[in-house]
Amino acid sequence: MTPNHWIILPVVMPAIMAAVMAMAMRHDVVLQRVFSLTATVALIAISAGLFISTLDGTIHTYQLGDWVPPFGIVLVLDRLSAMMLLLTSLLAAGVILYVAGSGWDTRGWHFHALFAFQVMGVNGAFLTGDAFNLFVFFEILLIASYGLMIHAGGGVRLRAGLQYVVMNLAGSTLFLFAMGTLYAVTGTLNMADMALRVRELDQGDQALLRAGATMLLVVFGIKAAAFPLQFWLPGTYANAPAPVAAFFAIMTKVGAYAILRMYSLVFSPESAAIGSFFLDLLLPAGLLTLFFGAIGVLGAKQLPRLASFSVLASMGTLLIALSIGTQTGLTAALFYLIHSTFAAAALFLVLDLVADSQGPTIRAPGGLVAALFFAAAIAVAGMPPLSGFVGKLLILDASRDAPQMALIWSMILGSSLLIIVGFAMRGSRYFWKPLDPGFANPENLDPDGNPVAAHPIRPLAITAGFVPFALLVLLTIAAGPITAVLSDTAAQLLEPDSYIEAVLGPQSGEH
Repeated sequence: MTPNHWIILPVVMPAIMAAVMAMAMRHDVVLQRVFSLTATVALIAISAGLFISTLDGTIHTYQLGDWVPPFGIVLVLDRLSAMMLLLTSLLAAGVILYVAGSGWDTRGWHFHALFAFQVMGVNGAFLTGDAFNLFVFFEILLIASYGLMIHAGGGVRLRAGLQYVVMNLAGSTLFLFAMGTLYAVTGTLNMADMALRVRELDQGDQALLRAGATMLLVVFGIKAAAFPLQFWLPGTYANAPAPVAAFFAIMTKVGAYAILRMYSLVFSPESAAIGSFFLDLLLPAGLLTLFFGAIGVLGAKQLPRLASFSVLASMGTLLIALSIGTQTGLTAALFYLIHSTFAAAALFLVLDLVADSQGPTIRAPGGLVAALFFAAAIAVAGMPPLSGFVGKLLILDASRDAPQMALIWSMILGSSLLIIVGFAMRGSRYFWKPLDPGFANPENLDPDGNPVAAHPIRPLAITAGFVPFALLVLLTIAAGPITAVLSDTAAQLLEPDSYIEAVLGPQSGEH
């Protein structure tokens, strides 16, 4: 197959742009904005083209250095990876536009360069067909996200960032242990080749395979903030700059993507060595993650922590959908993944608008900001008419034949009620009731606790804040055709032989 050089551009282009902006434009923030926005728009066009190329079911590969797999590095573009690329580029465009409109990039150094490296790492994780390079891209994510996390400085932000990086470094160490174990058992780290070796594994090596796969699940659970490894997320997201937290909405989805990719391809339930072992682990993890996220929303006293716990709850809902393991379950999971990403981004951008319009005073934010918060709350809670309601209905419908149907329905519906109550309490506190005189809102203090003065919201920031809402409306209106496309994506995931054949060639079917 002739290499499609477009496949590597979502990785190479952000890397080049990051280096150019860091070295040649570091003193000109306006030029950085122009180049960053231009590159992001180009990335949307490229991702859309790649996505369209996969709609016929074709799986494309790109062999770096023209090395034949499994000996060289290979990038793989299928329906799932193309969808995630497009999702990332759309999210990045909204965030960059907001940063340019609100002036967040003037509060610290190298925001746009770090953001480009972040996009590079995310895209690389979605495209790689090699487990070790998944680790490499995870490390790029960690480095860039830590720099973004502490953007604009402050002691509180630095402490939250330290907890975040220590937790992820522990996960990276465990990732290496898992890679070593799996390589010792299978003799390869190419995902497609590993999937074939797992099928042929001797009975005596299956216990070691399960140990390596379990360590890998723990690593991905850290990235996805799944119970009992979720404790790093609320403090990290609540203290990160709001536009950074908005883009971090895709970060937990990288962990969910890795779970979906590895445990549908390499450690699939059809494998005699694995069976339903990992699907059985995902359900309790998802239920408990959703429970603690909903309780956190109900008990949160500040809006950023409320938003952070809502992200945790959405990850629990997503893991529950993944645990169903059927085509309808995966379709629902993919739809909810898209929705929850845009909904979380919309909420964090709105909270920044709240802080800008309110400042340390006791006055309530303007009507437009209050309306946006109300819309974001509807999206996050999964209420009609926005797409979160459709996503949760799809999950409930997919779980009708599951043995744990009653538990899944009770948890999803009960948590939705708790989240609605939590948002209603905080919303009334900030938008309807006068604050105590002299009270300084915690959201409107800088990282060192000093009040941030209110100022008029810039029109470009408001425009950018509407971007994720527009995408949510589009997702709602086009829910039918989008669900059909996602159903085909789920069907492709449940047929790993097509992925293996695309990477290793037709002769792989002879193994």
